[in-house]
Amino acid sequence: MATPLRIAFLLNPFTLVRPAGDHAPELARELAALGHEVSTFGGVPVARNGDPPDRVRGVASLGPKRFAPDAILAYDALSPAAWLGARTARSLSVPLILVESGTRSYKGPFSRAGLYLGERLWGSYVRRTARTLVALDPIARARALVGGFPEENVVVLPPGIDPRAYRPGLSSALIQRHGISGRILLYVGRVERGRGLEVLVHAFAKTVGQRDDWSLVIAGEGSARAETRASIDRLGIGSRVQWLGRVREEELPGLFSVSTLLAVPALDDVVRGKNIMRAMACGLPVLASDRPSLRALVEPDASGLLVPAGDAAAWTDALRRASMSPDARRRWGRRGREIAESRLSWSHVASTFESLILRARGTTAFDAPLDSGVAAGLRVGLRTERI
Repeated sequence: MATPLRIAFLLNPFTLVRPAGDHAPELARELAALGHEVSTFGGVPVARNGDPPDRVRGVASLGPKRFAPDAILAYDALSPAAWLGARTARSLSVPLILVESGTRSYKGPFSRAGLYLGERLWGSYVRRTARTLVALDPIARARALVGGFPEENVVVLPPGIDPRAYRPGLSSALIQRHGISGRILLYVGRVERGRGLEVLVHAFAKTVGQRDDWSLVIAGEGSARAETRASIDRLGIGSRVQWLGRVREEELPGLFSVSTLLAVPALDDVVRGKNIMRAMACGLPVLASDRPSLRALVEPDASGLLVPAGDAAAWTDALRRASMSPDARRRWGRRGREIAESRLSWSHVASTFESLILRARGTTAFDAPLDSGVAAGLRVGLRTERI
């Protein structure tokens, strides 16, 4: 085990939700489980019942400098947290590692103003200070490179998944409650324009929607529900489509586990790959749009299929192929589970961060190779050349 370190998490105080979901809390807990002491500043606490009491602190009243960290992780590269991280890192001569999610919304005027001010006031200062930027998806990597971060300082590492919570063989009271039987083509997410539901519905109608042993199950709510339902009725497949509405977090593992295929037909890069990772952990094969935010997580014809976004004919062919190939589905499911356990678990993510921190502490530049185990774990998320 590595020598225990004191690691400060600096969270953007202007982010109303946890960055990249539960990334900071989960990572902090896993680093604590590795024996490191963790404390957070500027945002939501990471401690919860059952955490090691001497290893994980909630939002600290003392400043990060008084905590005397050995390394600093700051979320959002242009946030005040990143500026404070850079200032503290320089003062204490410790490494700064940035964590950035490219799929956050930048559409609102408040977000755009914050990015503009962050770039003008401290963007260059943070870039000169940070040893490493961990991009949580390929979009974050692309934005970091456009923003001026050296390519050799940017690492793509997707958020983790808990393979103990998400696993094959679970049952779903939700499916039983709705009286759904047979094979399930599952969609989980917002029912909005841009999510590709119209394409998925048409592909379903032309393939397994004509059979009695398949159902399209839509788990989500949104403003496009009425028009999606109207399209389903026009296609005459209303009896084959089941609406679950918004599903509670604790119901998701069972839902993924009992389904036959997960469809992620996104038209753009707003959709994250979190449900792909959940599906893989449950041994559920995936059909996903070939978008930068999604393609890094799917090994084509190994854990599922990548399909051109918005191409109704291609989605029809992909769904027909997957539905007619039970052996391929089993193979894809097994491979997805293998990837989830070996590369996407939170324990693996934390071990990789630990290696990045130790590497940053031991060198003056980002030039030493990662060990082979870490490098293997980083292969997921590096296929970004088509962005």
